Amino acid sequence: MKLQRLSPPEGAKRTSKRVGRGIGSGRGKTSGRGHKGQKARSGGTKGPAFEGGQMPLVRRVPKRGFTNPFKVRFASVNIKDLDMFDENTVVSPEVLQSSGIIRRARDRVKILGDGDITKPLTVRAHAFSRSAIEKIEQAGGKVEVI
Repeated sequence: MKLQRLSPPEGAKRTSKRVGRGIGSGRGKTSGRGHKGQKARSGGTKGPAFEGGQMPLVRRVPKRGFTNPFKVRFASVNIKDLDMFDENTVVSPEVLQSSGIIRRARDRVKILGDGDITKPLTVRAHAFSRSAIEKIEQAGGKVEVI
């Protein structure tokens, strides 16, 4: 099989209907648009929210709040999730992503203090809760803020 020999199956593609090409074509003069009226004009369609002149739903519904485009998103990870790693492992956002604990390494990571940790680990993250720092250091580990 060669790329230049590939073609769609028979009947899958149709040639577009050419309109406005004279009387004999069957699609001349008004080109299938009928006589006059909104739909006969160019650009003669209303948008999907148009409701016949009635105030559209989009404009009737009250608007509230706003979305901050500069919001910093954190992926939260609990201490109990870190207990799966071996002793003296350096746990970074990349390691957390590869192990499936967080989805994206581009999000900032915050370590929270829910659960217990039994092994000494070096944890590198963007933010820590106070209880998480205490529990990591009690287990003999280190905390590094990225």
